Amino acid sequence: MYTSCHPCCILEVTNASLLCPRKTADYLVSMGTAWCSARSYPWEQGLYVGGIETAKVNITLRIYSNAWHVYAGLAILNPDARTQIDRYAASATELFKMMLEGGNGGDEAKRKFKERIEWAQKVIFGDMLDEGNANGVKKRQRPILLSEDVLDQFSLGKRPQTDPETLASSLTHSDSQSRYQPNSHLSLLAMVDCWAHLSINPYTHLSLAATPIFRLFLGVAECLFLSRSLLSAAIHSALFDVWHRSDDLEFVVAARGWSQCVSFGSFEVYKRRFEETREFFKGRFEEANRVGGEMIKAIMESEVEREGLS
Repeated sequence: MYTSCHPCCILEVTNASLLCPRKTADYLVSMGTAWCSARSYPWEQGLYVGGIETAKVNITLRIYSNAWHVYAGLAILNPDARTQIDRYAASATELFKMMLEGGNGGDEAKRKFKERIEWAQKVIFGDMLDEGNANGVKKRQRPILLSEDVLDQFSLGKRPQTDPETLASSLTHSDSQSRYQPNSHLSLLAMVDCWAHLSINPYTHLSLAATPIFRLFLGVAECLFLSRSLLSAAIHSALFDVWHRSDDLEFVVAARGWSQCVSFGSFEVYKRRFEETREFFKGRFEEANRVGGEMIKAIMESEVEREGLS
């Protein structure tokens, strides 16, 4: 059944959408299922538009434009995948609960949430952090470069003017201004938290299989966790902003649902769940694949040029 898939598609799925090494498809299918459950195309409503959100949206749609069995086989038949999918759902659930407790509780609850995020940051990106550097990144290290200006060129939605009160509140807790409305980035926080709990080093897998989408998603994680201002704004938004709470809840429910689905070991259950979400996005695939392909090409050309200059 799986030999009908194009080899390039298999390589892309194995090493990119299941980052480190079998993970990120769950992150992305969970996000797509959350939007489907909410009956919402948030980028068309001015939500989650621009910057790293562009990568999330484009690649999520790219995954759902493919055949369900490409992902089902990798998720269900690989024991390590089940472990990682379960851990990802647990990380999303635990972090969401901590967000609620911190937002409604005292300083101790807020501190615990912040320390949990910083712990994962140190475990995964510790070798690239430097307290003496204002940007938080050692100059001798060269993280994957994701330019928000480049990503903005491939956005499927238009970025609205950020609400002044929301922006002012978030800037109070960050050290530089942002062009984008802050949100919790719960899906990314959970992804890095999952890696940390399972002692996964994404750079090991990057050296073994540096496919374009693999690089893209590691670059997205770096973009958030190696920027003090972006991570600070995300932590503050997770604790205090309520506009994205319903979306975060849908995401947690979706992540747990996919974890349970994979645990059943049923291809039929997986197919039904995947196809229901796929049908919701069907009318958006043509544009998303075109724009997403152009985005990946531009990012990889930028990476090749940068590597050549290093």
